[in-house]
Amino acid sequence: MAAKRRTNTGSSTRSKSNGNGNGNGHSARRAVVVGGMRTPFVKAFTSFTQLDTIALGVAATRGLLSKLELSRKEIDGIVWGGVILPTTAPNVAREIALDLQLPASVEGMTVTRACASGLQAITLAAAAIERGEADVIIAGGSDSTSNAPITLPSKVTHSLAPLALGKPSPGDYLAALSQLTPITDILPRQPKIAERSTGEVMGESAERMAKRNAISREAQDELAARSHHRAAAAIESGRFADEVVAVETPGGKWVHADGLVRADTSVEKLSRLRPVFAKDGSVTAGNASPLTDGASAVVLMSEEKARALGYTPLAAIKSWAYVGVDPADQLLIGPALAMPKALERAGLTLADVDLIDMHEAFAAQVLSVLKMLGSEAFAKERLGRDHAVGEVDPESINIHGGSLAIGHPFGATGARMVTTVANELAKGERSMALLGICAAGGLGAAAVLERVN
Repeated sequence: MAAKRRTNTGSSTRSKSNGNGNGNGHSARRAVVVGGMRTPFVKAFTSFTQLDTIALGVAATRGLLSKLELSRKEIDGIVWGGVILPTTAPNVAREIALDLQLPASVEGMTVTRACASGLQAITLAAAAIERGEADVIIAGGSDSTSNAPITLPSKVTHSLAPLALGKPSPGDYLAALSQLTPITDILPRQPKIAERSTGEVMGESAERMAKRNAISREAQDELAARSHHRAAAAIESGRFADEVVAVETPGGKWVHADGLVRADTSVEKLSRLRPVFAKDGSVTAGNASPLTDGASAVVLMSEEKARALGYTPLAAIKSWAYVGVDPADQLLIGPALAMPKALERAGLTLADVDLIDMHEAFAAQVLSVLKMLGSEAFAKERLGRDHAVGEVDPESINIHGGSLAIGHPFGATGARMVTTVANELAKGERSMALLGICAAGGLGAAAVLERVN
């Protein structure tokens, strides 16, 4: 759903606040979402292999600007989230602005908060708007797993870097070569999504989480199948048509739709998959989010500016919260703490929310978090509350599918979720939405969006 554009009724207006905006509903200025768009999300090393994270970000942002017919001179800046950042151009936000030939004044900042990077970009933009630092900001994120760098062992870098950075003699070359043995010590290493502090791969953490919280394999497969079926239904109905921009690859092929959603999957089919992270485990390739390439972009404005430019806001950013937990404990429980905090900052309870969108890193993680939200013991021990946060109605969560089906380009997921939820709120049938995201490093993120009347 696109923001409706009316005839421009005013010129550029930036009303400076007194700096009291904090993303918790206490600012005189309100940050609103006027539109969002993403590339198709596709499996890594397929259609988008030749497009890096900058190119994907350019595609999503260009599509959004075209849809909104937004004058580029109105844009104040870009805040972008990413996890796999290009080593030679890590400030992806600024590179997107330059590649799109936006005005030179459009500044750019790139942030990384693991899988919550896209949401982090959006809440940073919202905070800047609330404080009166900007009126129009593009925020989002992208990642290209296909272009993740293959790193050399430190031994190779330490031996060869002096040769590249200095003026070596023939003897220096011989000395360096003598250090590069045995060959097994200098071969490139396969990248792993593992915790630096524990060495544990995220899937192993999810496996431990499933066991600890008594999450069955059947329940995980049921959630995964439901995610695919709901995403497939959204695609079939045209629900995502206005959120996804077609992308042309360097080879001239056009990619129009998400490539990971499986309408024909079933619990029976998923049950045949073998566990990936433990022989007696329950986490499989079917109930874990796949490695994905893609980008998502959102345009945020002050509500005053949006109406002056003739846009009908889709939703407002009401509150947000970020938390940290011990990675050696339950790495992915962050949303169980962040979501209640975001609700509290918004002055709401779970009962006030009629739409929930949670990042599906693993089915085990989602089901564990839902179990914690409904647990009085968890509320007392971890939240300092006498009563549970509340039970979540399965019909109100991830109503159009989630990362298990659609995919998870790390930096893009938060902006994808904000776009879909904002469009859903704009339909007028729901008024308040809660988002939750788990992230590497033992991080959790949450945000509350509200319908703009």
